[in-house]
Amino acid sequence: MNILVTGGIGYIGSHVVKQLSENKDLKIVVIDDLINNNFSTVNTLEKLFLKENFEFIKLNLNDFEEVEKIFKKYSFFAIFHFAAYTQVIESMKEPIKYYENNTLNTLNLVKLSLKYKVNKFIFSSTAAVYGNVHKQLIEENEVCNPINVYGKSKLLSEEIIRDSAKANKDFKFIILRYFNVAGASLDNSLGEIHEPETHLIPLVAQTVLGKREKVQIYGDTYPTEDGTCIRDYIHIEDLASAHIQALEYLKEGNDSDIFNCGYGYGFSVKQIIEMMQKVSNVRFNIEVVEKREGEPTVLVANSNKIKNKFAWSPKYNDLELICKTALNWEKKLMSISK
Repeated sequence: MNILVTGGIGYIGSHVVKQLSENKDLKIVVIDDLINNNFSTVNTLEKLFLKENFEFIKLNLNDFEEVEKIFKKYSFFAIFHFAAYTQVIESMKEPIKYYENNTLNTLNLVKLSLKYKVNKFIFSSTAAVYGNVHKQLIEENEVCNPINVYGKSKLLSEEIIRDSAKANKDFKFIILRYFNVAGASLDNSLGEIHEPETHLIPLVAQTVLGKREKVQIYGDTYPTEDGTCIRDYIHIEDLASAHIQALEYLKEGNDSDIFNCGYGYGFSVKQIIEMMQKVSNVRFNIEVVEKREGEPTVLVANSNKIKNKFAWSPKYNDLELICKTALNWEKKLMSISK
């Protein structure tokens, strides 16, 4: 079976491709423009496959003609769609960039899927589609009201997928709404490489290692116990396995659906900092600055649905493990760059 993975060199996509490599009956075709990703990840993934089972194509999805050539060449069984811009603050400053890259490219990808009868579509979405929800746990049927352009671009993409499925009974999808993804592969072969880095855990890890002078906390007056935002952090290995189960779910003939990907409990910014200090035994400078526009106070998943419907049970729901694997990955990156 041929599987298309867009954005398969990115943080989440690469971990999913790594787990897909365990099935020797699959040929994986990865499209990635490498704008925010590193070519070294391509080399890491290539080593996991037989030569004929993996192909990397450097391409931006906005090159519609070239993308269609790939659909013509292969008869794809399924698509994993990860390719997207993900920076909340940038999305508020450059909304058109996000609507073009995230929403328009998804529209074209769905259009090609329908044209070439690729009827299994797994979409990488985000908890940012919910916006500011004043509940302890967010369920999938919560009204979506995103408060930033990134979330809006993803919600519009979801609507394109859902409406297309309503009009085409053979087209089935799984939409996975991520909460905060963190950590690195347990064998330390893959991890997060973003430039600029915007995610809290790698930023704190880099500060531990002296790559940054301090950690900034964006606001400490939120209505939470310690005044900082709370997020549901899911280990990357658990999130990747949820995608594998999503494909199995569709292969079994189940209907399209939407699932939260999280653990069902959250940690504050200050708790993350304290845990990283614990696992590293390093103290570092911390600075409180102004709140960032478009940041919800709390984002925590009700993950009962995915646990009940999928054969998915998280194995790495341990904040200490998440921080340790993230720190080990940053140490590896430092040693490579020397």
